[in-house]
Amino acid sequence: MITEARGPREHQQPYSTGYEQLLEMIRYEGAYPTRERADEAVRLVLAGLGRQLTGDERVDLARCLPHEAARVLTSQIPGPQPLTGWDFAKDVATRSGASLATTRWDIGAVFTAVSAQAGPLLITRILHQLPTGWALLFGQADLTPAA
Repeated sequence: MITEARGPREHQQPYSTGYEQLLEMIRYEGAYPTRERADEAVRLVLAGLGRQLTGDERVDLARCLPHEAARVLTSQIPGPQPLTGWDFAKDVATRSGASLATTRWDIGAVFTAVSAQAGPLLITRILHQLPTGWALLFGQADLTPAA
């Protein structure tokens, strides 16, 4: 399902306390059986977000996240054309080989935890930068101004 190759846990650097706490939040939110499954979701979703987010919002979000999560976000080069929320979910599903339903679940779990780390003001700024459909991914109403 997840394409990123990783070695056994005992050969990896230990995670920071902040990242461990983020993983536990995502594990709880996503009802994942293991912390490793939560880590897969974080890496998949934040890499996708890193391909979409630019500017001050990208930098400010990276500052709010534990180092390991910030590195995943900022290691991606933003794409030339921002994706709608729906296209983002389809892109992440395609890259992971997972179903769209599973991917949407992963996105919701990760974005819930990211929202808690970033706070409502930064999330609002991020949503104003991105095309339509992203608010729903962050668990918010996707309101568009009247014409």
